[in-house]
Amino acid sequence: MYTAQGRIKQSELLTQYMPLVRRQALTLQVRLPASIELDDLIQAGMVGLLEALGRFDAAQGATFATFASQRIRGAMMDELRTRDWLPRSVRRSARAVDETVRRLEQVLGRPPEETEIAQALDMPLSDYQQLLNDTNSGRLLPFEELMADGGEPAGDEGSANRPFEQLLDEQQRRTLIEAIEALPEREKLLMALYYQEEMNLKEVGAVLGVTESRVSQLHSQAVSRLRARLSDQH
Repeated sequence: MYTAQGRIKQSELLTQYMPLVRRQALTLQVRLPASIELDDLIQAGMVGLLEALGRFDAAQGATFATFASQRIRGAMMDELRTRDWLPRSVRRSARAVDETVRRLEQVLGRPPEETEIAQALDMPLSDYQQLLNDTNSGRLLPFEELMADGGEPAGDEGSANRPFEQLLDEQQRRTLIEAIEALPEREKLLMALYYQEEMNLKEVGAVLGVTESRVSQLHSQAVSRLRARLSDQH
């Protein structure tokens, strides 16, 4: 049971870290469809913050700020994963794109061009680009999803106690880095600007000299290439 002092300290920590919840929510929101409300992300993040307060163990070595940040982001990601706004037909098409990219890379020995992918899918280039827009709007922060593929979501509080899982995660990370390096130069730059520099689609478009819609297409295509390469590693 909490003491009075314990309740006071918890209240102070909640107040101190609420701005962090909002910052993380804003960072995520710019990468998501307009239907995702900022308040929903903040609410999920507050749940993560409360979990952090209840589960933090200083003996594990991490600071509370680091632990809380992981739990807040993890709670927001969990909330997003419960939302399935992408129609099944688009999901099927997205899987077809992934498989086509994988097959073409094996045949060509290089990343296929957009026109080659569209031709292999037997659709006009404009239809393929629209499909890329559709699939991108339903792919939640795919970099994180790729990192967690086949394992626990990033930031899981028990991961420090599972050395084998940590080893697998490091192997996946190296594989992903290699896959990113194999991307066409423009898509590789896009991924760096989007995930490392944390630019939004409009800002990335300004750097690349293309529209926001075109950035969305290229992003979705890059994710398909990464998924195709990573599927070959399993």
